[in-house]
Amino acid sequence: MIMRIVCLVIGYLCGLFQTSYIYGKMFGIDIREYGSGNAGTTNMLRTMGTKAGLITFLGDVLKTIAAVLICLAIFYRSDVNPELLQLIKIYAAAGAILGHNFPFYLGFKGGKGIACTAGMIITLDPTMVAIGLVIFFGIFFTTHYVSLGSICLYISFLIETIVMGYLNYGMFKSITPGIAIECDIVVALLTAMALYRHRQNIVRLATRTEKKTYLTKKNKETEGEKQA
Repeated sequence: MIMRIVCLVIGYLCGLFQTSYIYGKMFGIDIREYGSGNAGTTNMLRTMGTKAGLITFLGDVLKTIAAVLICLAIFYRSDVNPELLQLIKIYAAAGAILGHNFPFYLGFKGGKGIACTAGMIITLDPTMVAIGLVIFFGIFFTTHYVSLGSICLYISFLIETIVMGYLNYGMFKSITPGIAIECDIVVALLTAMALYRHRQNIVRLATRTEKKTYLTKKNKETEGEKQA
Protein backbone atom coordinates (compact mmCIF):
# COMPACT_ATOMS: atom_id res chain seq x y z
CA MET A 1 0.00 0.00 0.00
CA ILE A 2 2.83 2.44 0.87
CA MET A 3 4.47 1.79 -2.49
CA ARG A 4 1.24 2.63 -4.30
CA ILE A 5 0.78 5.88 -2.38
CA VAL A 6 4.40 6.95 -2.93
CA CYS A 7 4.09 6.25 -6.67
CA LEU A 8 0.87 8.27 -6.86
CA VAL A 9 2.45 11.20 -5.02
CA ILE A 10 5.62 11.20 -7.13
CA GLY A 11 3.53 10.87 -10.27
CA TYR A 12 1.31 13.75 -9.18
CA LEU A 13 4.32 15.99 -8.57
CA CYS A 14 5.69 15.19 -12.04
CA GLY A 15 2.27 15.84 -13.54
CA LEU A 16 2.33 19.36 -12.13
CA PHE A 17 4.75 20.35 -14.88
CA GLN A 18 1.96 21.91 -16.93
CA THR A 19 3.62 22.11 -20.35
CA SER A 20 0.93 24.15 -22.10
CA TYR A 21 0.66 26.66 -19.26
CA ILE A 22 4.42 27.12 -18.97
CA TYR A 23 4.93 27.38 -22.74
CA GLY A 24 2.06 29.84 -23.06
CA LYS A 25 3.46 32.02 -20.27
CA MET A 26 6.73 32.23 -22.21
CA PHE A 27 4.73 34.13 -24.83
CA GLY A 28 2.71 36.14 -22.34
CA ILE A 29 -0.55 34.21 -22.43
CA ASP A 30 -2.47 31.95 -20.09
CA ILE A 31 -3.71 29.15 -22.33
CA ARG A 32 -6.66 28.61 -20.00
CA GLU A 33 -8.03 31.98 -21.10
CA TYR A 34 -8.05 31.06 -24.78
CA GLY A 35 -10.01 28.68 -26.94
CA SER A 36 -11.61 25.92 -24.94
CA GLY A 37 -9.81 26.97 -21.75
CA ASN A 38 -8.27 23.52 -21.51
CA ALA A 39 -4.57 23.31 -20.64
CA GLY A 40 -3.76 20.56 -23.09
CA THR A 41 -2.34 19.69 -26.50
CA THR A 42 -5.45 20.30 -28.61
CA ASN A 43 -6.11 23.79 -27.29
CA MET A 44 -2.44 24.69 -27.74
CA LEU A 45 -2.55 23.37 -31.30
CA ARG A 46 -5.59 25.47 -32.12
CA THR A 47 -4.46 28.57 -30.24
CA MET A 48 -0.70 28.76 -30.86
CA GLY A 49 -0.14 26.40 -33.78
CA THR A 50 1.36 23.03 -34.64
CA LYS A 51 4.77 23.65 -33.04
CA ALA A 52 3.22 24.61 -29.70
CA GLY A 53 0.89 21.62 -29.88
CA LEU A 54 3.72 19.19 -30.51
CA ILE A 55 5.88 20.68 -27.74
CA THR A 56 2.95 20.37 -25.33
CA PHE A 57 2.28 16.79 -26.36
CA LEU A 58 5.93 15.75 -25.97
CA GLY A 59 6.26 17.54 -22.64
CA ASP A 60 3.20 15.80 -21.22
CA VAL A 61 4.29 12.40 -22.53
CA LEU A 62 7.80 12.80 -21.13
CA LYS A 63 6.69 13.92 -17.67
CA THR A 64 4.66 10.72 -17.36
CA ILE A 65 7.58 8.60 -18.48
CA ALA A 66 9.80 10.50 -16.02
CA ALA A 67 7.39 9.72 -13.17
CA VAL A 68 7.54 6.02 -14.02
CA LEU A 69 11.35 6.00 -14.27
CA ILE A 70 11.76 7.82 -10.95
CA CYS A 71 9.50 5.34 -9.17
CA LEU A 72 11.24 2.37 -10.79
CA ALA A 73 14.59 3.79 -9.65
CA ILE A 74 13.28 4.03 -6.09
CA PHE A 75 11.61 0.64 -5.81
CA TYR A 76 13.44 -1.56 -8.32
CA ARG A 77 15.58 -4.40 -7.01
CA SER A 78 17.06 -7.34 -8.89
CA ASP A 79 14.88 -9.73 -6.89
CA VAL A 80 11.67 -7.70 -7.15
CA ASN A 81 8.55 -9.53 -8.24
CA PRO A 82 7.82 -8.69 -11.92
CA GLU A 83 4.17 -7.97 -11.14
CA LEU A 84 5.20 -5.22 -8.72
CA LEU A 85 7.04 -3.46 -11.55
CA GLN A 86 3.79 -3.21 -13.48
CA LEU A 87 2.01 -1.81 -10.43
CA ILE A 88 4.76 0.77 -10.02
CA LYS A 89 4.28 1.86 -13.64
CA ILE A 90 0.48 1.93 -13.38
CA TYR A 91 0.35 3.99 -10.18
CA ALA A 92 3.17 6.38 -11.12
CA ALA A 93 1.55 7.12 -14.48
CA ALA A 94 -1.89 7.44 -12.88
CA GLY A 95 -0.44 9.99 -10.46
CA ALA A 96 1.03 11.98 -13.37
CA ILE A 97 -2.36 12.03 -15.09
CA LEU A 98 -4.00 13.30 -11.89
CA GLY A 99 -1.33 15.99 -11.50
CA HIS A 100 -1.86 17.07 -15.10
CA ASN A 101 -5.65 17.14 -14.82
CA PHE A 102 -5.84 18.69 -11.37
CA PRO A 103 -2.78 20.90 -10.68
CA PHE A 104 -3.29 22.49 -7.26
CA TYR A 105 -1.37 25.68 -8.14
CA LEU A 106 -3.71 26.33 -11.09
CA GLY A 107 -6.87 25.91 -9.08
CA PHE A 108 -7.09 22.23 -10.13
CA LYS A 109 -7.83 23.37 -13.69
CA GLY A 110 -5.57 21.41 -16.00
CA GLY A 111 -5.90 19.24 -19.08
CA LYS A 112 -7.70 16.03 -19.93
CA GLY A 113 -4.74 13.68 -19.60
CA ILE A 114 -4.62 12.13 -23.07
CA ALA A 115 -0.96 12.93 -23.80
CA CYS A 116 -0.07 11.70 -20.31
CA THR A 117 -1.99 8.51 -21.01
CA ALA A 118 0.06 8.07 -24.18
CA GLY A 119 3.16 8.26 -21.99
CA MET A 120 1.62 5.68 -19.67
CA ILE A 121 0.94 3.27 -22.54
CA ILE A 122 4.51 3.69 -23.83
CA THR A 123 5.88 2.50 -20.47
CA LEU A 124 3.55 -0.48 -20.27
CA ASP A 125 3.49 -2.54 -23.46
CA PRO A 126 4.67 -2.15 -27.10
CA THR A 127 1.59 -3.95 -28.40
CA MET A 128 -0.62 -1.36 -26.74
CA VAL A 129 1.48 1.40 -28.28
CA ALA A 130 1.00 -0.01 -31.79
CA ILE A 131 -2.74 -0.49 -31.34
CA GLY A 132 -3.11 2.96 -29.78
CA LEU A 133 -1.30 4.66 -32.68
CA VAL A 134 -3.50 2.92 -35.25
CA ILE A 135 -6.72 3.72 -33.40
CA PHE A 136 -6.01 7.35 -32.54
CA PHE A 137 -4.43 8.49 -35.79
CA GLY A 138 -6.76 6.34 -37.89
CA ILE A 139 -9.76 8.10 -36.36
CA PHE A 140 -8.12 11.54 -36.25
CA PHE A 141 -6.98 11.61 -39.87
CA THR A 142 -10.34 10.24 -40.98
CA THR A 143 -12.58 12.57 -38.97
CA HIS A 144 -10.23 15.32 -37.67
CA TYR A 145 -11.91 14.98 -34.27
CA VAL A 146 -9.21 14.81 -31.59
CA SER A 147 -11.82 14.13 -28.93
CA LEU A 148 -13.21 11.10 -30.76
CA GLY A 149 -9.73 9.66 -31.24
CA SER A 150 -8.93 10.28 -27.57
CA ILE A 151 -12.14 8.65 -26.34
CA CYS A 152 -11.63 5.60 -28.56
CA LEU A 153 -7.99 5.38 -27.47
CA TYR A 154 -9.01 5.20 -23.82
CA ILE A 155 -11.77 2.67 -24.38
CA SER A 156 -9.43 0.45 -26.41
CA PHE A 157 -6.76 0.82 -23.70
CA LEU A 158 -9.20 -0.48 -21.10
CA ILE A 159 -10.29 -3.38 -23.32
CA GLU A 160 -6.67 -4.31 -24.07
CA THR A 161 -5.80 -4.23 -20.36
CA ILE A 162 -8.66 -6.56 -19.48
CA VAL A 163 -8.01 -8.96 -22.37
CA MET A 164 -4.24 -9.10 -21.85
CA GLY A 165 -4.76 -9.72 -18.16
CA TYR A 166 -7.17 -12.55 -18.89
CA LEU A 167 -4.79 -14.10 -21.44
CA ASN A 168 -1.72 -13.51 -19.25
CA TYR A 169 -0.11 -11.78 -22.22
CA GLY A 170 2.33 -8.91 -22.71
CA MET A 171 2.61 -6.69 -19.63
CA PHE A 172 0.55 -9.22 -17.70
CA LYS A 173 2.82 -12.19 -18.36
CA SER A 174 3.58 -14.00 -15.08
CA ILE A 175 1.25 -11.69 -13.17
CA THR A 176 -1.29 -13.14 -10.75
CA PRO A 177 -5.02 -12.64 -11.42
CA GLY A 178 -5.37 -10.42 -8.35
CA ILE A 179 -2.73 -7.94 -9.56
CA ALA A 180 -4.15 -8.03 -13.09
CA ILE A 181 -7.59 -7.13 -11.72
CA GLU A 182 -6.08 -4.29 -9.70
CA CYS A 183 -4.50 -2.92 -12.90
CA ASP A 184 -7.88 -3.26 -14.64
CA ILE A 185 -9.55 -1.26 -11.88
CA VAL A 186 -7.00 1.57 -12.06
CA VAL A 187 -7.31 1.80 -15.84
CA ALA A 188 -11.11 1.62 -15.59
CA LEU A 189 -11.11 4.56 -13.15
CA LEU A 190 -8.82 6.55 -15.45
CA THR A 191 -11.09 5.75 -18.39
CA ALA A 192 -14.16 6.90 -16.46
CA MET A 193 -12.37 10.13 -15.57
CA ALA A 194 -11.35 10.70 -19.19
CA LEU A 195 -14.91 10.15 -20.41
CA TYR A 196 -16.24 12.53 -17.77
CA ARG A 197 -13.74 15.22 -18.74
CA HIS A 198 -14.78 14.74 -22.37
CA ARG A 199 -18.49 14.89 -21.56
CA GLN A 200 -19.02 18.18 -23.40
CA ASN A 201 -17.10 16.86 -26.40
CA ILE A 202 -19.31 13.76 -26.42
CA VAL A 203 -22.41 15.95 -26.52
CA ARG A 204 -20.98 18.00 -29.39
CA LEU A 205 -19.98 14.86 -31.27
CA ALA A 206 -23.53 13.55 -30.90
CA THR A 207 -24.97 16.85 -32.15
CA ARG A 208 -22.30 17.24 -34.86
CA THR A 209 -21.11 20.57 -33.49
CA GLU A 210 -17.65 19.43 -32.38
CA LYS A 211 -14.78 21.48 -33.79
CA LYS A 212 -12.36 19.75 -36.13
CA THR A 213 -8.59 20.06 -35.75
CA TYR A 214 -5.98 20.10 -38.51
CA LEU A 215 -2.22 19.74 -38.36
CA THR A 216 -1.23 21.33 -41.64
CA LYS A 217 -3.45 24.38 -41.82
CA LYS A 218 -4.85 27.04 -39.53
CA ASN A 219 -7.58 25.75 -37.24
CA LYS A 220 -10.42 28.09 -38.02
CA GLU A 221 -13.74 27.74 -36.35
CA THR A 222 -16.33 27.26 -39.08
CA GLU A 223 -19.81 28.64 -38.89
CA GLY A 224 -22.07 26.64 -36.63
CA GLU A 225 -19.20 24.97 -34.78
CA LYS A 226 -18.42 25.60 -31.14
CA GLN A 227 -15.06 25.70 -29.47
CA ALA A 228 -14.08 22.42 -27.81
